[in-house]
Amino acid sequence: MPPDLTQHMSDPVEPARSGRVAGKTGTDFPGTSNESGHSPDLVLAVSGLRVHFDTPAGVVKAVDDISFDLWRDDILAIVGESGSGKSVTALSIMKLVPSPPGRYVGGKAVMAGTDLMALGQWELESIRGSRIAMIFQNPRAALNPSFTIGTQLVETLRRHHRLTQAAAKHQAIGMLREVGFVDSERVAASYPHQLSGGMCQRIGIALSMACDPEILIADEPTTALDVVVQAKILMMLKRVHRERRLPIILITHDFGVVRALANRVIVMYAGRIQETGPVDGVLRHPQHPYTRALIQSVPDATARVERLYQVRGQPPDLLSLPRGCKFVDRCDYAMEICRKTEPVLLDAKNDATVRCHLVGMSGAGTA
Repeated sequence: MPPDLTQHMSDPVEPARSGRVAGKTGTDFPGTSNESGHSPDLVLAVSGLRVHFDTPAGVVKAVDDISFDLWRDDILAIVGESGSGKSVTALSIMKLVPSPPGRYVGGKAVMAGTDLMALGQWELESIRGSRIAMIFQNPRAALNPSFTIGTQLVETLRRHHRLTQAAAKHQAIGMLREVGFVDSERVAASYPHQLSGGMCQRIGIALSMACDPEILIADEPTTALDVVVQAKILMMLKRVHRERRLPIILITHDFGVVRALANRVIVMYAGRIQETGPVDGVLRHPQHPYTRALIQSVPDATARVERLYQVRGQPPDLLSLPRGCKFVDRCDYAMEICRKTEPVLLDAKNDATVRCHLVGMSGAGTA
């Protein structure tokens, strides 16, 4: 590899600024799991997860051999373009991928010694909401339009806890106050269509926190919200994480949100992890060409440029992926080996793991 290419790939990149969110990383990088995986701070260990979709045109490998650990102090962000497999990964942990057409082909998601992938429907029902909760991308879709907010909160509380109607109602009002509603009684008596998108999202957070879960999954929780509401939602998630020491998996495409909230990040492309590591290291010194391209494509409101940068080309067709590196047709640094052999994840600089031949050739990683 030419020396100047190595130098260029190691040049620092300014942290992404979306023009909407500012802030620093959340908590310190917690380290890696031990060989036995029996650390009290390791709350979820995902290994070799594979999810396929059967379509008339063929099999789509939406999630292909995904592995990661979630620690007690983590806010772990999963980023990537649409279709990269972020949401399917999150849904798969709770086995919420519709089947058919989805199929769990392989892998494990171990929580407190239990493999969630091996559980049946009834066993999963006792875990969803109570031990693992999810904030969905569309807050209105997660609420039943036929019932008031209070009714839905009360039902959720009584479903997972042995509470009287009065006790559940009292707790529901308190939960609404906790997520910022001063007029919680009025909100409890309202139907979803009577509330704004930001209000519905806060209610979604209240529903997800109702049963004091051990893991919270937030699937693009600030999508389509205005700047002020978005900032409030992010501050709320960060406060909940800090006060309850609640690990969060954050699905997003916004590097500004990653910078404001997360301490670790996974970059996905075509159903596979391309780079992962501490947020500061990945944002300042991205080592995969895809990560670097994504960060450079975020507009900087303080910079004067003639033309905005964009990742060239389009994401690959998951029905006909390239033989080698899945990013090869869009990469500015593609070599002959990239078209023939898919790279493996390598340990790289700054506690990162990178799937790129450039890392191996520069001597920064080991197989």
